Amino acid sequence: MSKRISGKGKLDKLKRRHRFFLSPYREYAFAKCPRCEGKTKVRKFPLVIHIDPKQIFLLNKQCKYCPRCDLIIARQEEVESLMADRLIQVNPEVIGNKYLVIGTLDRKDWKDGSRGSITPPEIVDRIDVFEDVWSFEIIPAGWYPAENK
Repeated sequence: MSKRISGKGKLDKLKRRHRFFLSPYREYAFAKCPRCEGKTKVRKFPLVIHIDPKQIFLLNKQCKYCPRCDLIIARQEEVESLMADRLIQVNPEVIGNKYLVIGTLDRKDWKDGSRGSITPPEIVDRIDVFEDVWSFEIIPAGWYPAENK
């Protein structure tokens, strides 16, 4: 099942790249892609996160990645923990606010943004917005009655 990021605005004009899944499942490592069953790899991605109200947060995060599906899988628990660890030092009042992982940046742009060499509007212009945001329902292995198939 997938959902497309939609709406009118600046993000619609940006380049789209990758598919994304923010996994709420703490106990699943996703060694295999939930879509194609191929082996996933571990890669670092400079994620761009929008935090309400109007704040851009950059996070260079190790994620699972399926090259066949071009799917990035990030654990929600890890993303939130890393955001809280950094935000408590610089902007503690936004901890717990709604957020949305909207895309990735090129590594050079991420470094410039982390150093403050480029402004938030410039960062927004350089975002590769996710092509699709997917969600998966995990059904544990086991025997099930025939009517549940």
